[in-house]
Amino acid sequence: MRNLNEPDQPLALTPIVTAPAPATAGAAVEEPKPEALAVESVPSRFCCFVTGTDTEIGKTLVSSAILHKLATNGRRACGMKPVAAGAELIDGELHNEDADMLRAAGNVHLPMNITTPFLLKEPAAPHIAAALEGVTIEPVPILAAYTEIHAASDAVVVEGVGGFRVPFNDDFDSADLAAQLNLPVILVVGLRLGCISHALLTVEAIVARGLVLAGWVANTVDPDMRFMLENIDALEQRIPAPLLGHVPRLDNPTAQAAAEYIDLAGLPGWHSPRVQT
Repeated sequence: MRNLNEPDQPLALTPIVTAPAPATAGAAVEEPKPEALAVESVPSRFCCFVTGTDTEIGKTLVSSAILHKLATNGRRACGMKPVAAGAELIDGELHNEDADMLRAAGNVHLPMNITTPFLLKEPAAPHIAAALEGVTIEPVPILAAYTEIHAASDAVVVEGVGGFRVPFNDDFDSADLAAQLNLPVILVVGLRLGCISHALLTVEAIVARGLVLAGWVANTVDPDMRFMLENIDALEQRIPAPLLGHVPRLDNPTAQAAAEYIDLAGLPGWHSPRVQT
């Protein structure tokens, strides 16, 4: 069975070759026609899983910035926040700030129950918030929703919850979800005291799950952090993936503003802007 979580693979058009008809006496021999060329470089989709070194370190800002860059490049981009804890009722509908920001940054708008299958009211750890509502967070609804998003979009950005190993239930956490989606991971490192150890432990956990760490983004959480550049240099030496950007502390932390500081050009499935004709 084909893994629905794998990005589309390049297609190859194989020409149909038929045996030539036997030549008859006096008939002109028809020259063989050249074979059609194979399509060798149909681009794969850009899909990623964004995780972080902790909660409140800029995952949503970076995820939204990636979506903004995708949409600006002419891609049909959709964000997914599979589990969001901390929702309030607005005009009769539940809204979560992170999920809403992802939705605004993309240009494919699907129903909230697809982009956020588990939207919980209590702003607490997901397994606690779910227990308060009598809900069990399970992988099947999330994977089914991802499949729908993947089918409707050219690019999908899935944002995790908190750090990499946040519990969803007794037997399922955010690292398990990342492994089941099997997407390249982008790590957001919140720059503040202690970030080096947090980042390297998270990298170890990602690699231990057999996942591809596509790159990492440094996001300034503490603008007064001492030796910030030295910390980034130390992480560059130790993280086996490229630094994709350093987002400073922004007065207006929008997806567009953060996108200016992130470069994804070298990642698989990423393409330069389409030329308008």
